[in-house]
Amino acid sequence: MVVLNRIYTRTGDDGTTALATGARRAKFDLRVSAYGTVDETNACIGLARLHCASEDAELDAMLGRIQNDLFDLGAELASPDSGEKPAFEPLRIVQAQVDRLEAEIDQLNRPLGTLRSFVLPGGTPGAAYLHLARTVSRRAERLMVELSQGDGENVAQPALKFINRLSDFLFVASRHLNARAGGDVLWTPGQNR
Repeated sequence: MVVLNRIYTRTGDDGTTALATGARRAKFDLRVSAYGTVDETNACIGLARLHCASEDAELDAMLGRIQNDLFDLGAELASPDSGEKPAFEPLRIVQAQVDRLEAEIDQLNRPLGTLRSFVLPGGTPGAAYLHLARTVSRRAERLMVELSQGDGENVAQPALKFINRLSDFLFVASRHLNARAGGDVLWTPGQNR
């Protein structure tokens, strides 16, 4: 249960922050950077939803579920698995969340045409924000993978799969919105030479 009745605590004034376990880490710690970037991804999706709600209600509902899942992912990253029995059951991403993302990617991708060029990030406002969210989620993934390679730093496979699938979902979702508005913005190699 989360209880927030006071927003500032002054405990981070020394440049540290608390993990969900109570352990303190530097604010530039790789684990903190990873879950902070997951939070940035979530905020970008929130911006996309400002447009998606009017462009496609079904996609907006998918994005709402993803935003909730991203809080699950952040909670997981803020509760590192030390190998010891925790005092509470920590929240973890599960395979079912990955499976749902894959099913929704397939659903959105099925009617889309085959790509014969790279896509420029743009198109409808919703699609442009989804591309922004995609690039931030890729940064979160890079940080999570780097974290997973650190000594004593565990990141579970379902979490890594989820963040990897998320960028795929956001790409296909942007194409889905652009298809409804006339098509993708395609890259033309060397166009401005």
